[in-house]
Amino acid sequence: MDHSRVGFHMSPLKFVWLSRAMVFGLVASACLASQPARSDSAAPAAVKASAAPQDLQTGQKPRPPVFRVQSEVVNVYAVVRDHERQLVTNLTRNDFEITDNGKPQTVRYFARGAKIPLTMCLMVDTSPSQGRMLYIEQQAAQEFLKDVMGPKDMTCVLHFDVDVELDQDFTESLPWLSRAINEQQINGGGYGPIPPTFPVAGGATHLYDAVWLASRQLMAHQTGRKVLILLTDGQDQGSKETLEAALDAAMRARVIIYSLDIVDLGFYNQNMPTYNGGWALKKFSDDTGGRVIRVTKAERARSAFREIADELSSQYLLGYIPTDRGNDGSYHRIRVRVKERGYRVQARRGYYAPKG
Repeated sequence: MDHSRVGFHMSPLKFVWLSRAMVFGLVASACLASQPARSDSAAPAAVKASAAPQDLQTGQKPRPPVFRVQSEVVNVYAVVRDHERQLVTNLTRNDFEITDNGKPQTVRYFARGAKIPLTMCLMVDTSPSQGRMLYIEQQAAQEFLKDVMGPKDMTCVLHFDVDVELDQDFTESLPWLSRAINEQQINGGGYGPIPPTFPVAGGATHLYDAVWLASRQLMAHQTGRKVLILLTDGQDQGSKETLEAALDAAMRARVIIYSLDIVDLGFYNQNMPTYNGGWALKKFSDDTGGRVIRVTKAERARSAFREIADELSSQYLLGYIPTDRGNDGSYHRIRVRVKERGYRVQARRGYYAPKG
């Protein structure tokens, strides 16, 4: 597959703004190069040795090598509910059990969600099937960001239809984010106002491309708690990437995907023979530790965003160093459970080990 054909579309103004941000990032990275690296999920372990050269004047022997070890820490973000499906927020690290490929692990790092900075990407479907839902989505999304974003949180905004376009790069500015959300419009690409009855390649909903691009080009370079929020009915049309490739990119970028399954059943009853997008959203969210929330009426969007906000503020961070530290790039299955019975844990199902 020719991935070079899949890329973001940006206006010249946005491209210049992003380029300046990238230059600033490179300068900042150079300044911070001498500081210890921030530990992140599945960060590669490394062992370095250094020895002082022999003193030619005194004839002293070199000192023994000094080894510095950077441990590989796997971070898992978990949401816990009781038997009544109420969020549980008062657990401690000793209440959890984690296995990595079936082997028990020791929880070394623990924190609660409200204290962990967020990096989010709000991804809005602007294809014709969302025509009657977009306005309320825009209003609810802005309310959500006002409620959720703290002083250390960053969010970007993109939309996807026949193209994938980055509307606003990562920022803490709510006015900038609101402007980007408000400027989104429905676009049917070359189809006109409604897609054909039997869509063909090159259609107007490049969902898989959007997830692949957001994961690879935006989120893979971020650290900490990373969340993609999809506002879509999940019905992909015309993506160059597959569902499997998009999910693989999301897993490697260690993002959590929340999906608002926003379905205008009236649109599908009138214009398309079937709707089957929900299964793709369930796959994205289940495997990455997020959740799908079904929205069939515009008014439901606000409460759906409220549910996501509640879960993000209730997450637990569980960090461990795998007992099996093989750097072979293989997939590791994770299972998180609460020792006491009657609790349900929502967390990602695995990760890819570093390679090399």
